[in-house]
Amino acid sequence: MEFHPQPRSGAAKPWAFPAPERSQLPNGLTLLTSHRPGQQVVAVEINLVAPLEAEPEGLDGVATIMSRALSEGTDKHTAEEFAAELERCGATLDAHADHPGVRVSLEVPASRLPRALGLLADALRAPAFPDGEVERLVGNRLDEIPHELANPARRAAMALSKELFPATSRMSRPRQGTEETVARIDAAAVRAFYDAHIRPATGTAVIVGDFTGIDLDAALADTLGAWTGSTAEPRKPSPVVADDTGRVVIVDRPGAVQTQLLIGRIGADRHDRVWPAQVLGTYCLGGTLTSRLDRVLREEKGYTYGVRAFGQVLRSSAPSSPEGATGAAMLAISGSVDTASTGPALQDLWTVLRTLAAGGLTDAERDVAVQNLVGVAPLKYETSAAVAGTLADQVEQQLPDDYQAQLYVRLAETGTVEATAAVVNAFPVDRLVTVLVGDAAQIAEPVKALGIGEVTVVSG
Repeated sequence: MEFHPQPRSGAAKPWAFPAPERSQLPNGLTLLTSHRPGQQVVAVEINLVAPLEAEPEGLDGVATIMSRALSEGTDKHTAEEFAAELERCGATLDAHADHPGVRVSLEVPASRLPRALGLLADALRAPAFPDGEVERLVGNRLDEIPHELANPARRAAMALSKELFPATSRMSRPRQGTEETVARIDAAAVRAFYDAHIRPATGTAVIVGDFTGIDLDAALADTLGAWTGSTAEPRKPSPVVADDTGRVVIVDRPGAVQTQLLIGRIGADRHDRVWPAQVLGTYCLGGTLTSRLDRVLREEKGYTYGVRAFGQVLRSSAPSSPEGATGAAMLAISGSVDTASTGPALQDLWTVLRTLAAGGLTDAERDVAVQNLVGVAPLKYETSAAVAGTLADQVEQQLPDDYQAQLYVRLAETGTVEATAAVVNAFPVDRLVTVLVGDAAQIAEPVKALGIGEVTVVSG
């Protein structure tokens, strides 16, 4: 029997995160475009500077309702007609609101990009905000809230935000509003928020895909370029203030068979030079199934299906911006354990953190993390949507256009000692706010015995 020789891999091709071309339309809309040959689905991301803290007092959630209502009819189409036109283009249109602002996302086959850009422009330029559609969206949102409160992970996130930030801060309250605030929203409030904040002069459009055969300049001039609006400067964000005094909050769920853990604090964002090392160290701590937390809590002790450590940027601005550096990231550890194991699991988790501070990471842990974070990047950015989303994040966080490319370089250069110092500073054992959603009658006393902070019980 003859065997064919084993195939050999070819030489690795150099890869770097795609660099966009930056320009501006006459109406002030900033453009970032990236021609990606072969990407026949074009992704468009629109950043609109309409932050949650700009919502009027008592109307938390109006930005969310407005973003959802953008596709519910325009001056040219009813809601049903608009949906049908999107379907004819083979396009999807979505929008959501978060602390930095509103993000509108479009994906469409390249051959139908000009038509889809026209629909997107109509939604931004002249949304109808019909009373009936806004009422329906408000009703839908009110239906969602009880489900979110019943979800232990979502409930833990709400409790952590409430604990970390002062009551006067928008960050302390649910991003999409509460039952009380959402119930007050009507079409007039949605229209007022749109008129105050949505305009091309403070927006950015990111467009990624294969532009072969498309006169992109003409398509943009006829669509997004026809959008007009105020040239007023956007609202300046207020500084982020947080209290990370070590303490424990138990959200009581009598009879719960599991406890949801969310342990966090506020730390450096992507403008800080420590960010690459912080990313690397946090990944070693709890970024994957082989990280330290999982090795102890899942593999050795069997307390959980998985525990993750992560850093999530809440809001970010460049130090050189008029408002200065006002950003922050949520640094957190999240997972769930069975009720009886809550105390032992927390004790072991704190032991992992203390051991990390005393002995540091190993070179092997660092090497695996670099390989996983940097080595898979070409696969992570195979689609236009992935590239467009990251570019839009950079815009939203006031980062340079080459930030992601430079981040991978810096991750590869970060040493074990630097990564250790960053993760230890990110998760100091005496400066963590711990939220537990579970049965307080069973877990309160074991948690108090750990001495990781004052324990408070609130209703679930």
